[in-house]
Amino acid sequence: MRSPATRDLAQFSDLELAQALLQRMAIAPNDWHRLKANRKARALEQASTALVYLLKDQPEEALARLQQAAGWLDRSISAPPCPTHGR
Repeated sequence: MRSPATRDLAQFSDLELAQALLQRMAIAPNDWHRLKANRKARALEQASTALVYLLKDQPEEALARLQQAAGWLDRSISAPPCPTHGR
């Protein structure tokens, strides 16, 4: 027997669930400066974006986002400076 939460989620497509996850993981504009260098937050955002692209049958875009997520986690990439600072 399924739990009520599982039954509720069954009404959504995989893509809708992935898009909801992406919406939760996306860094909001008002949090950008605080989280732009947060490796976990950036990796979560990129990994959830990759899932959406994969479900939309766009594997090249998915792979690029997964590589960015890995880069945040393995520290091979970091946040660029803010373009509005120093003006």
